[in-house]
Amino acid sequence: MSGPDLSELYALLGHEFAQPALLEEALSHPSLDRRRHGGRDYQRLEFLGDRVLGLVISTALYRDDPDADEGALAVRFNTLVRRETVADAARLLGLGPYILLGKSEERQGGRDKPAILADVCEAVMGALYLDGGLAVAESFVLRYWAGFMANSGSAAKDPKTQLQELIQGRDGKPPRYKVLAQDGPDHAPCFTVEVRADGIEPANGQGGSRQEAEKTAAKAMLASLGILSTKQRKAE
Repeated sequence: MSGPDLSELYALLGHEFAQPALLEEALSHPSLDRRRHGGRDYQRLEFLGDRVLGLVISTALYRDDPDADEGALAVRFNTLVRRETVADAARLLGLGPYILLGKSEERQGGRDKPAILADVCEAVMGALYLDGGLAVAESFVLRYWAGFMANSGSAAKDPKTQLQELIQGRDGKPPRYKVLAQDGPDHAPCFTVEVRADGIEPANGQGGSRQEAEKTAAKAMLASLGILSTKQRKAE
């Protein structure tokens, strides 16, 4: 059986694999018929990728905050490597469609399960490390964790700022806002705004001003990615 076309995923990862079988292994869920998929699933690479992530994040925090003590660094570290954050990074990457699942897990919505997304994302990091070395894996992590790191050491930022940091960390391009409609009387207008980012479903928001509608749209996109701070979730 031939493997999937991974050329688009190479671009998202920022690395073209010399050993494509490593990446295919990282994407292979245990529910697959192993006789048809080379006998390997992502679990061994997940084990390795978890350690790679820990090393990259701890090194980045050490460099980023030279005045922080061990306790403060540990709090930020635990936030950044927890499975929920790894799953959020996988959503930001758009990893779900590339996961290789058995038919039963596919029917159960496995591509959207946080545990599977986190496992596969860690396995991909392990594959990047084996194929390209630590520098390649580090580049990937710093690219997709940039927004999470910026938010891990301070109070929650407004949705537009948070979304911009996340999206620019992903591909260097900021999200794009467009006014779709302006309704209502002059003294009480209602703006509808759409926000777009490459590879992510557009989201809409409404508000009494363009700025308010843009914030609502940004919050909707963050929610669709599963990325909202605790304070933002409580405010809903």
